[in-house]
Amino acid sequence: MDLDGFRDPGVARSVIQAIHDTATSPVKLMEVCGTHTVAIAKHGLREVMPETITLLSGPGCPVCVTSNSDIDTAIEFGKQPDVIVTTFGDMMKVPGSYSSLSQEKADGRDIRVVYSPLDALDIAEKNAEAHVVFIGVGFETTVPVIASAIQQAGRRGIENFSVFSAHKTVPEALRALVDDPDVAVGGFILPGHVSTIIGLEPYRFLAEEYGVPSVITGFEPVDVLQGVYMLAKQVAEGRAEVEVAYTRAVPPEGNPAAVAKMNEVFEPCNAEWRGIGVIPGTGLSIREEYARYDALVRVPVTPPEPKEVKGCQCGEVLRGVTLPFECKLFGRACTPEHPVGPCMVSSEGSCAAYYRYTDYGKSP
Repeated sequence: MDLDGFRDPGVARSVIQAIHDTATSPVKLMEVCGTHTVAIAKHGLREVMPETITLLSGPGCPVCVTSNSDIDTAIEFGKQPDVIVTTFGDMMKVPGSYSSLSQEKADGRDIRVVYSPLDALDIAEKNAEAHVVFIGVGFETTVPVIASAIQQAGRRGIENFSVFSAHKTVPEALRALVDDPDVAVGGFILPGHVSTIIGLEPYRFLAEEYGVPSVITGFEPVDVLQGVYMLAKQVAEGRAEVEVAYTRAVPPEGNPAAVAKMNEVFEPCNAEWRGIGVIPGTGLSIREEYARYDALVRVPVTPPEPKEVKGCQCGEVLRGVTLPFECKLFGRACTPEHPVGPCMVSSEGSCAAYYRYTDYGKSP
């Protein structure tokens, strides 16, 4: 698909002008996708907004919202004898309460970066004497692939493989944000990748119950600007709907086959979100019929009592009540090379995006 039109400066300028002409009332708009966070920072879209629009970054980075207790649990798996821990690369440097996977690897634990849970399956097949734990972190976008890996393990007769499910689902987290009086979100830029899986229906409550406008959009500059314009138009007209600006990738029904695959292997459970707390029904646990592939069943561990790093404000940043550069550690004690909190670790973290693409808060 030719994306030149979504990157065209002339088109972008015309949409920016339309936003300025339309957004006459103050409103806070929050994106809840890490890729949107990066796009907004990289292309300087905050700087071209009218004074009436504030763009906030929400809990759209799955690594960032992973709680310390879950990270501590992942680290404990790596400390067990004859266990190989596999994970995506952006989890390695995320600090837990006392250590990180990267530090544990440096200390001699067998912790390996993989690009897919299927890579972890292959490692298990080649290392029959060990048990391979895959650390499952992500939103609805990645869960169907991990569900497929669990089913493949059964078909291939690989019994030394399991998944630690720290997955989270997005819609009900948005309810928690709307219910939070400190956040005061007036509209959501909804996640494009997640929405390709779940479609529109799970977001309907935002408009119907709360009167909050929402738009699903893509990741090119004009995509994001178009989403902001559609939100500004809803606000100006007193409407609250769930609209799609990303029609080239998001059908209204999403991907029913992927959702069915996810629901076949996983079921909802409570989950702890960094900065928000426990949100009922936003986690995914492995169903009983697949329990032999549940790492918590196969490799029972007892992580230490979790604690937060003093001074780190990742929780407030993820809720949109604190901007990254307002944290006293930002750009000083906390940088991508030496991160204190997860929002500076992940490439999709809002602190990392601000650090890489803006001058806010950097030390001279």
